[in-house]
Amino acid sequence: MPRSPDSFSAQSNYEAWRDLLRSECGRYYSEGIEPNFFSGWVRPMTVRGFTALDIGSNAQRVERTYQDVRRDGADHYFTLFPASGQLAMVHNDQVVRLSVGDVALVDAARPVTYCATTGSEPWNTVSLSLPRRALVSYLGFEPQGGVYRRGRTTAGRLLFDLIRSSDTAEESALSPADSYMQLAVYDLVGALFASPEPVSGSRHTEKLFARIRSIIKNGCADPNFGPHEVAAEAGISVRYLQKLFTERGSTCSELIYSLRLDHAAQQLYRRESLGTNQPLSEIAYASGFRDYTHFARRFRQRFGHPPGAHSESLGRASDETVRDNPSEGASQARDVWPPTD
Repeated sequence: MPRSPDSFSAQSNYEAWRDLLRSECGRYYSEGIEPNFFSGWVRPMTVRGFTALDIGSNAQRVERTYQDVRRDGADHYFTLFPASGQLAMVHNDQVVRLSVGDVALVDAARPVTYCATTGSEPWNTVSLSLPRRALVSYLGFEPQGGVYRRGRTTAGRLLFDLIRSSDTAEESALSPADSYMQLAVYDLVGALFASPEPVSGSRHTEKLFARIRSIIKNGCADPNFGPHEVAAEAGISVRYLQKLFTERGSTCSELIYSLRLDHAAQQLYRRESLGTNQPLSEIAYASGFRDYTHFARRFRQRFGHPPGAHSESLGRASDETVRDNPSEGASQARDVWPPTD
């Protein structure tokens, strides 16, 4: 698939190269070679529904600036494989020298600079574009651009061979097997660039979990709101959401039900204080329960008495904010979503 240096002289002029590169992966500019002596190519390919690019040039420097990032708004990752020549890459405060067989992860939402290190010899790279949201959701973590792997690692070789062996003569409709192949691509990227450090103790994870708690607090009154909706709004996979709660000794459903019961207790206290005749079933539904029977059972498990016997003192005790430990007060009932009754 990569082109040989012998065919290099028959490639596009600078303007055509720049415009095609911009249309496929965002704004870049090059320097270090006069336009009249420039030669290069940008060859788009389709790989199992992903976009891949075979790129070559004799430019000595190719750069994507903060201004470029702001102007085109590209928001994806791509894996970068040097196919010939050598490049130095400056990205996310990392400076690395890439040779044939290496692979790097580049964040298109961050500036990057490539410099040829083989004089006037052409260089050639092969890249595979990966949508950010889908990749982060599948992996369960947000990889950092600038990470690279030396030599022909097993995962890197498999991913490069998958790109190289794709039939790019013409784009065809995705087959059912391609959806599985896309998951295999994400797995290979995860195998290449997963951080060796535990995710649970990172500051990013704690901020993410605080955001998840806020999402749950704002949405738990909806009877149709559950872990899948939480994960979708947080932009992560359900698997990763479950992992975050498991590390804290709880489940997402427990926190949802705990907050629903807190809300119901507040409403019952308000009902008693104001002397209203608001139906208990109305309070149950307004607190996020689909039916009164399930609400009453949950309420008794939590407070030790039925909703109709909730005293003023118990109402005040339950008038609280989101707990630091989502399992507190809800550990008596571990349920799956949705409730079966």
